[in-house]
Amino acid sequence: MEVTFLGTGSAMPTGDRAQTGLLVTHDDRRLLVDCGSGVLHRLAATEAGYEAVHTVLLTHLHLDHVSDLLPLLKARWLAGEDHLEVVGPLGTKELLDDLLSVHDYLDGRVDLRVREIVADEHVTLSGFGVESRETRHSMDGLAYRFAADPEGDAEFVFSGDTEAFEGLARFAEDCRVVAHDCSFPDSVDVDGHPTASQLGEAFADSSVDHLYLTHLYPHTDGKHEQLCASVADRFDGEIHVARDGLRIEIS
Repeated sequence: MEVTFLGTGSAMPTGDRAQTGLLVTHDDRRLLVDCGSGVLHRLAATEAGYEAVHTVLLTHLHLDHVSDLLPLLKARWLAGEDHLEVVGPLGTKELLDDLLSVHDYLDGRVDLRVREIVADEHVTLSGFGVESRETRHSMDGLAYRFAADPEGDAEFVFSGDTEAFEGLARFAEDCRVVAHDCSFPDSVDVDGHPTASQLGEAFADSSVDHLYLTHLYPHTDGKHEQLCASVADRFDGEIHVARDGLRIEIS
């Protein structure tokens, strides 16, 4: 399994970071996770391109995670692709219906299939096994565990937007790699996202080998070493600051 960070930024984008998006691949199978502003352009620069991505999985419906959905649909239509599947938490269908009611010329251009899931489901998407877990954010959302095969062992966890808490760390047990929201340094008082110290505390007893910090607000610029040190006060695994375009191989 390979994970490509397409967007590692937040609702306050910078020139270096698009909003949230990940591409999970295995052999010729591809799954796009979240589709914030700038993700379509990052995706177009990959070997797969947007033509090869048939399924989008959403963690939640905040704008910085969904704003490139319709641009993706339009690009696929113009490229001659005839279908797109969008999977996400409750409210995903209403969101797509509302977007298409405004941009009605796109309605029916491709076979758009929308599927809603809830916490504690185990589903198969693009051949991947995906498990869901409720998050703690200002909007209902889901974290996900990914296995290369539906009946295989999970290898990768993506938190989506969430506070750090022990339940999510337990959800990540037995996975070597986790990409987790680390929006702010310790100097910022925030709800719905973790600071670096809060993340390290939540994963203090975790068996995770590699923790990638993502969903980075501009407040973290120039403070990456500080972020890693704060997480490392409690977490013993390797800590990495994700960046757009970073590809990691998970075996």
